[in-house]
Amino acid sequence: MRTGDLADRALEGSTRALEPRDRAWTQELVYGTFRLRGRIDHLLDGLVRGGVGKLEGDVLDVLRLGAYQLLEMGSVPPYAAVSQSVELARDAGARRAAGLVNGVLQNLHRKRAQLRFPEFERDPAAHLATWGSHPRWLVERWIARWGAGEARALVEANNRRPELYLRPLGIPGDDAAERLGAAGIASEPVELAPASLLIPAPGSAADALAAVPAVVQDPAAALVVSYAAVPEGATVLDLCAAPGGKALGLAERAGQVAAADLSRRRMRRVVENAERLEWTGRVGAVVADAKMPPFRPADLVLLDAPCTGTGTFRRHPDGRWRIAPHDVTALTGLQDELLRAAAGVVRPGGLLVYSTCSLEREENEERMERFLAEHPDWSVDPAEGAVDAAHLDARGCLCVLPQRQGFDGAFAARVRRRA
Repeated sequence: MRTGDLADRALEGSTRALEPRDRAWTQELVYGTFRLRGRIDHLLDGLVRGGVGKLEGDVLDVLRLGAYQLLEMGSVPPYAAVSQSVELARDAGARRAAGLVNGVLQNLHRKRAQLRFPEFERDPAAHLATWGSHPRWLVERWIARWGAGEARALVEANNRRPELYLRPLGIPGDDAAERLGAAGIASEPVELAPASLLIPAPGSAADALAAVPAVVQDPAAALVVSYAAVPEGATVLDLCAAPGGKALGLAERAGQVAAADLSRRRMRRVVENAERLEWTGRVGAVVADAKMPPFRPADLVLLDAPCTGTGTFRRHPDGRWRIAPHDVTALTGLQDELLRAAAGVVRPGGLLVYSTCSLEREENEERMERFLAEHPDWSVDPAEGAVDAAHLDARGCLCVLPQRQGFDGAFAARVRRRA
């Protein structure tokens, strides 16, 4: 992560040659270490003279990986976790630190039962930053917004391992479940997200996608598509489409979907997904900048805007350590620019759906309030019955929160341009 790579992309590239079992073990180690980094750092800080802040980045990362194995991976004997970490430090060029790594991890193994965390009742922010393993500035924001109890529930939701969900496409959910069952794959309906199916372990994404036409998609993202309520046969633009799950969901009812993204590499994922479903006739892929969309006005435009992603920390645990306080407001200028550009390719009487996977008001409600203030010929227009009313706020915007619905977080506003 210190090199700028996202964890999922870095893992995909570096584990491609591994056997499935080794790949799964590596993913658990890396994602688990990111998930519990704050907790691990708190423990290590009490065992490193001068604190972890004085350590070189490579040495600290080796200690974190070793600590996660000692604390959470019972399949790894303690002696193996320590010795592998010492070798990893040497391989990373930190030979002089090998003794430190050995000593600290041996101490952690011996003293783990004696190490303490701040109590939630006395200092909620400190507890959620250390035991809860989230940046303190972020939990302080959430405590100020929702209170300590709900912030705690959000942190706990973010620290759960994510489930596997499918959104069947072009086939009713009951039929999809029947096909999955015939293939020996269990599935469960999702009460608050009827378009989604939960695939419990040991079901795999590859096996499920081979059995039914679908995309792997969290219910929060599926709810954004349902909330959009595409008019039958409509022309649709998805301006930030990659990897294409929402574009394909929109194509179920649309006459034609143009899926655009600035990244040629990411657009290949859209094409691959459309080809897998044999939907290339429904979804066209275009490499384009959403700031200057090269399209004629459409019936519905989806702008799934770049954001801090604070609603997806369950799936992307590295994200919580990647963002900084200024990022929340730094992105708002881009979001406003993209909203104005998207509005320009909506026909009179047409619809614009603005969505993010962020929980922050600055990126969600405040962006829509500003847009509506600057565009008096637009108004919020949720489609009646498109999603359960429990997912809507007082204004009719979609608001999915991990601590309440149990899914990823998502926000969406469906607004209509005056005819």
